[in-house]
Amino acid sequence: MDDTVQVQCPYCFELVELYIDPQQRGEMVQDCDVCCRPWRVLVSRRRDGSPAVVVDRAQ
Repeated sequence: MDDTVQVQCPYCFELVELYIDPQQRGEMVQDCDVCCRPWRVLVSRRRDGSPAVVVDRAQ
């Protein structure tokens, strides 16, 4: 099963749907689909396997 989460861009504040691979954990860089600025995306998994995602500005 594929996971999608809705996150808010830390630059333009638009809500964006983000695809998370079911095996994904850790840190990745993703560009905003709206303003194209880079995010730092931290992905962890809850006990039920659903993604817990935190989005910050990439440095």
